[in-house]
Amino acid sequence: MKIYQKPTRDQWSKILERPAQKSSTVRKIVKPILKQVKKKGDTALRRFAKEYDQVDLKQLAVSNEELKAASSQVKPELKDAIKRAYDNIKKFHEAQAQAELILETSPGITCRRKSVAIQKVGLYVPGGTAPLFSTVLMLGIPAKIAGCNEIIICTPTDHLAAINPAILYSASLIGIDKIYKVGGAQAIAAMAYGTESIPAVDKIFGPGNQYVTVAKQMVSQKGTAIDMPAGPSEVAVYADDSSDADFVASDLLSQAEHGPDSQVILVSTSKAKIDETLAAVKKQLADLPRKEIAAKALTHSRAIYLKSREEAIDLLNEYAAEHLILSTDDADEVADQIINAGSVFVGHYTPESAGDYASGTNHTLPTYGYARSYSGVSLDSFVKKITFQRITKKGLKDLGPSIEYMAAAENLHAHKEAVSIRLRKLAK
Repeated sequence: MKIYQKPTRDQWSKILERPAQKSSTVRKIVKPILKQVKKKGDTALRRFAKEYDQVDLKQLAVSNEELKAASSQVKPELKDAIKRAYDNIKKFHEAQAQAELILETSPGITCRRKSVAIQKVGLYVPGGTAPLFSTVLMLGIPAKIAGCNEIIICTPTDHLAAINPAILYSASLIGIDKIYKVGGAQAIAAMAYGTESIPAVDKIFGPGNQYVTVAKQMVSQKGTAIDMPAGPSEVAVYADDSSDADFVASDLLSQAEHGPDSQVILVSTSKAKIDETLAAVKKQLADLPRKEIAAKALTHSRAIYLKSREEAIDLLNEYAAEHLILSTDDADEVADQIINAGSVFVGHYTPESAGDYASGTNHTLPTYGYARSYSGVSLDSFVKKITFQRITKKGLKDLGPSIEYMAAAENLHAHKEAVSIRLRKLAK
């Protein structure tokens, strides 16, 4: 990790640059994949599975037998852990439900707003070296609570055409049984356009590699909604003299091991703590099974020494991290001043791993600075808000003239006449 000592504010934007994404190169690869799936459906999906994953898929849908068998393949300890996470995530997301809003804005005029579930949603769950069964919980639970009519999952298989049993067990726990053995950009295409086996959906959720990310962005330009723009995973950690260097080092590495393009940022008002933490990072890295991946991520990561807490908070808000860990004694005070972050982890004993798995908050979060304007996935992500209005005769007599004046001032005379014709009949 490169160390920066007391950089001036005009240097911050350069220091905080994310790893460059070669989106144009990736788009050239993804575009024909989308086109082929749209044109040839299941045939294209099977061909890409053989080409990219070296697997010959006889059927795309997971069978009931496979779902049932998965339960016996998951260790009891892991089942208990998944159930514990399920309970916490369910509680937190159920509490996000909003009652219908009904308000009389003026006599005779009633406005309403209610949440209505998005009918068809597709959940992408990464597999490969890190099969993210936790993502099944994070996306499937709020989708069920929202009342989405059709929920499907796409996830890649191993070379034997099998899906990680923990993924299937988590899906069964939630009550999702439409699961398809498709990964990568082709899975996004299948959910966007539909194939003989996989239904098209209204909105696609889930993390993925650069090909999945670009595929989501491309289909979103053609009418399929997505959860949010995304880039590689990232964490920022704020530390001071009160911080435990071993804790901070473990938090940095827990994010660095996600992928070689991940980024971790250490911000501290203590130069001694930075040195102590980086020494701990070096020591802990040596024992990690994914140390090569984490080491690559550390090459474009930063340790930044600043002179004051106020300056550190300003820099953290400018970075707008996906995950922000406040590992200080005054973490609650600092948290009150955070305005840009996907999710905030407050205090020495709140590792980012807790939010990734089981505390209850959602781990599908905006990255690459999008936390300045986007929220993470929540119950709201699976609903749309529809407004209604009802106006009585008395209400229109009262409000109508104001509408007429405004419509006329905008030269929209048909708008004005839609009110005037009613007022003339009421005057008879």
